[in-house]
Amino acid sequence: MHSAFAPLAVIIVMISAILAGELSAPKTVRQAAFSVVGIEARTSNAKEGTGDGVIGKQWQKFFQDGVLEKIPNKVDGNTYAVYSDYASDKNGEYSLTIGAKVRDGSPAPPGLVLKTVTAGNYTVVTSEKGPVAKVVVAAWQRVWAMEDRRELAPRAYKTDYELYDQRAADPENSQADLYIGTK
Repeated sequence: MHSAFAPLAVIIVMISAILAGELSAPKTVRQAAFSVVGIEARTSNAKEGTGDGVIGKQWQKFFQDGVLEKIPNKVDGNTYAVYSDYASDKNGEYSLTIGAKVRDGSPAPPGLVLKTVTAGNYTVVTSEKGPVAKVVVAAWQRVWAMEDRRELAPRAYKTDYELYDQRAADPENSQADLYIGTK
């Protein structure tokens, strides 16, 4: 496909997915602060674009080490991937914490970290349904394109997070929500 038609093709696919009920239009919500306990790594989108990325390895470690079972005081059965400690914007380094939402005041057990998702406005972008690694990356690409086209409120670059609920139970047919912190 000629590159001039690529944005049109993406828009057509997105509209088709929305009409089919597989993808909803982004919405803005007001989110209260909450805490997540989990494992953490530092990375950047540039690093993730190479064969030296850490996000996939962190997810593998999360499941292989049974991290979710080691987290006390969970408030729900969901898994959260929190992006925080941004050096600058989408081009800078950030921290990724994969874990569970916990009751306020809960400490992190040894070997795990505690992160606070800041209160504020978040634009919720829902991924398509499909293999989790594919659809979540595509959802982030959608966020970055919206940001570039100024279709997204200016990002706060404090905290963003991915919510994996019952719709993500099957890794080959998953759907997740990306919560993008905005100013």
